[in-house]
Amino acid sequence: MPIFAVHYTYSEATVPGRDTHRPEHRAWLSGLVEAGTLLSSGPYPDGSGALLIFRAGDEAALKDLLAQDPFARESLIDAVRAVEWSPIMGAFAD
Repeated sequence: MPIFAVHYTYSEATVPGRDTHRPEHRAWLSGLVEAGTLLSSGPYPDGSGALLIFRAGDEAALKDLLAQDPFARESLIDAVRAVEWSPIMGAFAD
């Protein structure tokens, strides 16, 4: 199954909303980790966004999944960049 690197971009304007909805967002992410769909995720130290590594059948399935993120539902993500990624070595390589 393809792996996708997803980059979320955040702005200062969404900090209050993200703080409010972070528990729900992290619970959603935890469920995806348990299901094997989310391989890893975490925010950038400067607060500008986050990197999420997903397994998904295709780009359309990934898009549908990302729409379920509480941050997305609350319009707290300024931009999303998703690219298929082919790890050759390391923890995510097949």
